[in-house]
Amino acid sequence: MEFFKVLHKYKEARVCEINTLHGRVETPVFMPVGTQATVKIMTPEDLQLSGTSIILANTYHLYLRPGTDLIQKTGGLHKFMGWNGPILTDSGGFQVFSLQELRKITDDGVTFKSHIDGSAHFFSPVKVVEIQNILGSDIMMVLDECPPYPATHDYISDSIDRTIEWAKRSKAAHKNHNQALFGIIQGGVYEDLRERSIREMVLLDFPGYAIGGVSVGEGKELIYRAVDLCAPLLPEDKPRYLMGVGTPEDLWYAVEKGVDMFDCVFPTRIARNGGVYTPEGQIAVRNAEFREDLGPIDKTCGCYACKTFSRAYIRHLFNVHEVLGMRLTTLHNIYFMIRLMNLIKKAILENNYEAEKERFFSSYKI
Repeated sequence: MEFFKVLHKYKEARVCEINTLHGRVETPVFMPVGTQATVKIMTPEDLQLSGTSIILANTYHLYLRPGTDLIQKTGGLHKFMGWNGPILTDSGGFQVFSLQELRKITDDGVTFKSHIDGSAHFFSPVKVVEIQNILGSDIMMVLDECPPYPATHDYISDSIDRTIEWAKRSKAAHKNHNQALFGIIQGGVYEDLRERSIREMVLLDFPGYAIGGVSVGEGKELIYRAVDLCAPLLPEDKPRYLMGVGTPEDLWYAVEKGVDMFDCVFPTRIARNGGVYTPEGQIAVRNAEFREDLGPIDKTCGCYACKTFSRAYIRHLFNVHEVLGMRLTTLHNIYFMIRLMNLIKKAILENNYEAEKERFFSSYKI
């Protein structure tokens, strides 16, 4: 079974397929984030009905709770969480490095204190691979150093050296060929370092590559600059994954540059606060203006929330602190993102990307 195949290309945008042990993923794809073995408030059935094909889980969090022993006894992460489709696990590198005062980096790995109880732990590149092997995810990420923003050129350069060395150790330790191990590109805002990171990481011949070190506080302009630089330099015959980025405007921009995979907590996070996507842009359904609005969140949407309930009812649920409100808005936003990706795929296949993009943003206001 061929892991990755480009099915159609329009300029730099492309429709591809990724074949895994737990199913086929057609790209470009948005991956809902299930950090702790659940997409918050959603059931696996909800995700399947929304059209979700792959979800993301977090190595750091699952290592701390419930621990790999329990997940291994259950038969792996898929069985533990009741999700039969593909799963991508990130390495936990971003979470570990965001601990700042609670961690120490050496060439061997990272010593850190749990954000839960302060207990001491150590992540090496090899250990992170071993943890993900136990989890049984379909796509795994190498341990990388995710530098903060801003950071000096010298700091980022040293960080790349370490990340490349860790990637070599990760690949050598990885033995399960049913799981694809991706390399991660770093380099901060420095073009020469991004280019060096790509050159050295591509030499290691991973089955896929992620653009990392973005969405760490640098703003959209610099994120897009990293995409502009990295996407065309990454191998044509490997999937390209933009980590932690995924608002509607981000998807249109990055797919056009040749990016295939996205994850982002933003759509589900805003949903839990009453923020929902519509063809006209994001609105806050809990606002007073929707008190007597008997129409759906989005009259063009086929999700359960829009087919069944009014904006007024969902606003009421938020005002009385009923969890169903968050459930319905989360369901809608995931459905919106999956439907958007389908629209983008169709535009690529029909070779009219620019026209569809212009049509989308003629009503959608950022």
